[in-house]
Amino acid sequence: MKALTHGRFRGLDGQAALFDLATGPAAAPLATLRVAILESDIGRVTLRQQDGYRLDRGWAIAPGRTEPPFEGRLRDDFSGFANPASTVSEAGGIVTLAAAGLSAQVQLDPFGIAWYRDGEDRPLLRDRPTQAYLLSRKTGASLHAMERHDDERHYGLGDKAGPLDRTGRRFAIDAVDPCGYDAELSDPLYKMLPFFIVDGPRGAHGVFYDNLALGSVDLGCTIDNYHGLFRSYRAEDGDLDYYVLAGPTVPEVTRRFSWLTGGQAFAPRWTLGFAMTTMTIADAPDADARITGFIEDCRRYGIRCDSFHFGSGYTSIGDRRYVFNWNREKFPDPSATMARLKAAGMQPVTNIKPCLLDDHPRLAEARASGILVADGETGDPAVAQFWDGLGFHVDFTNPKGRQWWADGIRDALLAYGVTAVWSDNNEYEIWDEDAVCDGDGRPFPQGLARPAQALLMHKLAYETQAAQAPDKRPYTITRAGSAGIARYGQTWSGDNETSWKTLRYNLTQGLNMSLSGLYNIGHDVGGFHGPSPGPELLCRFVEFCALWPRMVMNSWKTSGIVNTPWMHPGVVPQVRSAMNLRHSLIPYLYTQMWRAAAEDVPAVRPLLWDFASDATAGAVEDAFMLGPDLLVAPVLEEGATTREIYLPTHPGGWYDWHDGTPFEGGRTITVAAPLGRLPLFARAGAIVPVEDKEGLTAIAFGAPDHGGFGLLYVDDGEAADWRKTGTTIELRLRPDDTGFVLDVSGGKLAAPIRARGVGVPNLRLAGTAE
Repeated sequence: MKALTHGRFRGLDGQAALFDLATGPAAAPLATLRVAILESDIGRVTLRQQDGYRLDRGWAIAPGRTEPPFEGRLRDDFSGFANPASTVSEAGGIVTLAAAGLSAQVQLDPFGIAWYRDGEDRPLLRDRPTQAYLLSRKTGASLHAMERHDDERHYGLGDKAGPLDRTGRRFAIDAVDPCGYDAELSDPLYKMLPFFIVDGPRGAHGVFYDNLALGSVDLGCTIDNYHGLFRSYRAEDGDLDYYVLAGPTVPEVTRRFSWLTGGQAFAPRWTLGFAMTTMTIADAPDADARITGFIEDCRRYGIRCDSFHFGSGYTSIGDRRYVFNWNREKFPDPSATMARLKAAGMQPVTNIKPCLLDDHPRLAEARASGILVADGETGDPAVAQFWDGLGFHVDFTNPKGRQWWADGIRDALLAYGVTAVWSDNNEYEIWDEDAVCDGDGRPFPQGLARPAQALLMHKLAYETQAAQAPDKRPYTITRAGSAGIARYGQTWSGDNETSWKTLRYNLTQGLNMSLSGLYNIGHDVGGFHGPSPGPELLCRFVEFCALWPRMVMNSWKTSGIVNTPWMHPGVVPQVRSAMNLRHSLIPYLYTQMWRAAAEDVPAVRPLLWDFASDATAGAVEDAFMLGPDLLVAPVLEEGATTREIYLPTHPGGWYDWHDGTPFEGGRTITVAAPLGRLPLFARAGAIVPVEDKEGLTAIAFGAPDHGGFGLLYVDDGEAADWRKTGTTIELRLRPDDTGFVLDVSGGKLAAPIRARGVGVPNLRLAGTAE
């Protein structure tokens, strides 16, 4: 690569500043760099080579939920942004571009950019003083290096393994199928998401690289004596096009990134219940009977299950899998199977995979239609290794491919009563360097946008389901993809390993997913791969997963033993207790998922989100907040019967959810944690809505001088126009002469709500007798 160390200011292009970049003062320009301020807290830097962009479009950027088309959003499309009026000045070899809230000081020689928030004299982000921009004309590779400080922490990058703070690590921007991955060390995993947050004494900021090619992010792993401390992003191809999110807090950065990439889809309420899947059931010769048996077992053991997710075995012919094929020996009447599940209160969800094996019954049809990712040299479909052998991937940048896939979802699945689809094994591991995507008539090398295929597969599933049932919100799931997948539905941490280590690092993996704008997430309960969990580990897995937005028990074991809630009779009561806790908290969790969709606020987040001024809380990596009110501290160690946890500083302290014991904030406590009792704490002043067979209850915790507050979002649980039909109920606690009163205001509830106080004497609902 060549270092672009010298810049020449060309002037303004609209509201942006343009610079020619070269290797030296007398050298010919190799690229043009554009610096723009798009919002008061968003800057953008775009590097364009002399012969144009490597890929002139993308699929991640969707400011304010402006939906990009399947063809992609042009890289030079600035719609959806405020694009504030900018001023430019030049003095002493520095060009300053400024707009309300943000400015960029561009040094021409050596070339580099420093970003400033209004009113601050230190940059929030500054390029490395030595060779900040490098570009290869031969390979298309590029590198951007930034100054780093040793008191900074780093978060984000989607579903990456390891601790919450990613400082000192280097991560591949790549995606594979890492079944049974090590949740501490494995890399890469499933998603390609080059977005990270930097937090430290200078505040927080974020950087997002809108590039879908292979690459890496180095957050201090590399130490080079010639450059000082730095972090860097390297792309093997594609375009250097990055967004600076000015913060200055972690929540502001995450929320702005969610806004930038289209936000989070609001899933139906039933998706917050417990769900079951396993490859083993659908793989079995008597699969239909096993599903009937599962329904009966749920009744027998008193386990509420809200959806059943079919593993891909329903598509099998022999021991191989063929998307959109129903194995009629296993499932003689798919419609009857779906009806039986729905009658039991379980919505059916089916797994679909985008690779057609080389003997797929419809392969000749797909080849003749030209709907597969092609080898640009031969014109034949590009060959890829898949699960059961070699195969060919459907090209979702091809309108005919999308139509073929949508027809398959509609005719082979939804027509039989399937409610939702789950896009799986969509990492697009096509390593043919000549593989080409149709690009809606403008072909491009598939290496420039592999994760776009997964995003478009996810988008198509969403839109196909919406067209089939336009009055209902779709529920869609994807394992792979890029920034932007959240706007269509749910994802998860993939095929995790059954181990105690997984619990600890799935926690931080999930928190970084939340900080990366992926709000509807969870983990395979019990562990997907590896040994079967023993009674203790199974129970702790259930507890750990009980308060994430997604709770799906999913497993594939070589032994053939299926993870089920009743696999260990001795702990069924404890497992049931954790599941019942989840179901009781669905009104609260549903409200948090509404906030995720409406306000870009994650339901699950690290303690540093809500308690930024508490340095000790900011370092906690073994607990999380569920919304603003509940602190969840799962047991992560084998043999433990107690749990030590730091409770952040908070006026009025905290209350144990289970027995109401009060605790001061700002200290570490130890509580009993027998199997089946998930350590859970409510902050003083919280009012948390719960439900049971008797209906809704608002639980008020503590009686601080300022009273208390809670929020409840209510709708029919699946309306497509939820922004219009839903309503919010405000719950407020206030003192009066006899104790405390709970005021309920806002919309109308279908049934009366009850009130219960924990640490709140003489609580009554407004309008009721003492």
